[in-house]
Amino acid sequence: MSGSVAADLLAQLAAIQVILPLLAAPVCVLTGRGGRAWAVALVVSWCAFLTAWGLLSQVLDQGVIRYELGGWAAPWGIEYRIDEINSFVLLIVSGVSSLALIFARTSVAREVPEEKRSLFYCAWMLCLTGLLGITITGDAFNVFVFLEISSLSTYVLVSLGSHRRALVSAFRYLVLGTVGATFILIGVGLLYAMTGTLNMVDLAERIPPVSQTRTVYAAFAFLAVGIGLKMALFPFHAWLPGAYAEAPSAVTAFIAGASTKVAVYVLLRFYFTVFGASFAFGELRFELFLMPLALICILIMSLIAVYQNDIKRTLAYSSLAQIGYMVLGISLVSVAGLTGGIVHLFNHALMKSALFMSLGCVFYRVGSISLASLEGLGRRMPWTLGAFVVGALSLVGVPMTVGFVSKWYLIFAAIDRGWWPLAVFVVLTSLIALAYVWRVVEVAYFRTAREGSAQAEAVEAPVLMLVPLWMLVAASVYFGLDTSLTVGVAERAAETLLGSGR
Repeated sequence: MSGSVAADLLAQLAAIQVILPLLAAPVCVLTGRGGRAWAVALVVSWCAFLTAWGLLSQVLDQGVIRYELGGWAAPWGIEYRIDEINSFVLLIVSGVSSLALIFARTSVAREVPEEKRSLFYCAWMLCLTGLLGITITGDAFNVFVFLEISSLSTYVLVSLGSHRRALVSAFRYLVLGTVGATFILIGVGLLYAMTGTLNMVDLAERIPPVSQTRTVYAAFAFLAVGIGLKMALFPFHAWLPGAYAEAPSAVTAFIAGASTKVAVYVLLRFYFTVFGASFAFGELRFELFLMPLALICILIMSLIAVYQNDIKRTLAYSSLAQIGYMVLGISLVSVAGLTGGIVHLFNHALMKSALFMSLGCVFYRVGSISLASLEGLGRRMPWTLGAFVVGALSLVGVPMTVGFVSKWYLIFAAIDRGWWPLAVFVVLTSLIALAYVWRVVEVAYFRTAREGSAQAEAVEAPVLMLVPLWMLVAASVYFGLDTSLTVGVAERAAETLLGSGR
């Protein structure tokens, strides 16, 4: 009997992945104030992580998983379809959420008023639901529905920042996010008008006979702009720096590690699976649109990051540059390039979430994250700043860190195509990252805090904040040395995506 129950539970993992955090959202409100809402969110998030791990293991062992909601077969019913790429992204999203929630227990108590905390964790669970739903669904319209769930809850989370500027940033994010969602909805609607289906696998089969029509071209363009806004690809990036800089520390660590990664996944899913690689990159040469934007994004955003005095904004512009690296890998349209882009989804989530958590620790003790506020903290908060240094080395791409793995595959892919200048570009722009992280290191370790200042009186961050921070740092080193899981899954996903082309 127990074996039968376990088998039934395994069969329902796809549904559990989305339903559990969705049901937890109102429970967080009903539990009221105190730590109960946080406890509910934490337990559910870790359950989502274990579920994601189970789905990834099943996919690697058995192949694609298809789950028909309500027993209605696709394309008539809604289908959850899990393969290598989205099971990998499910693991990233749920893992980042789980670690960020441990960090949030102490951080949120400092940054969010007590009367709003149950609503805060409710919004967190809705955001997690939306991100997981976008990733797991095989229905194009459901992508829009879950996108709105995650977006609306993220606007709320950003607006709860401790400074009044958080409201302005949340409003800007809302306006641009709504524009992006509208473009995506129009694109999906045009595809439905031409094919009569919303199931992604069915769309992939029905688009080729009508692929030369203006309507499909328009759908292609609308989706490109809408997804570009959601992933903050240059020049659609204006919402991201403010949202990252003004959101509560735990929220920034969560959305920086998860939100834009899901948007990159949506780009991969639509243009490699739905439209197909041969149409998107063979006939329409979509890479000629993506690559210039990626190169501009990497260079300009890295340079802007150098001149920021607010370190959160420095890392926000750095995130924009890292999105450029992901898109650059995609635009190479090769197994090596796609592998580099996909593995960077995972690697960037580790290092950037760790960097934002370390700044959250600084803010907790000092009340500021400006460059000047870090004076002498290398000695006062050695574990916090030590974690920042390791994360920064990974961001630069130093060997034995995950950042090196990503850059290596991008450089290899460029050389494999015979594009040596592109490989040199990746190396040189990585050195720009060294410039802006060195500013932090120089202030934290080579300057002395003024006597009587908050920095001079600072002590190490609480253990509950340091534990998830160092788990991410340790993972950044471990997966920089052992790439069998991350690169292995990314390679299989790249081969599957390129094999989707017709």
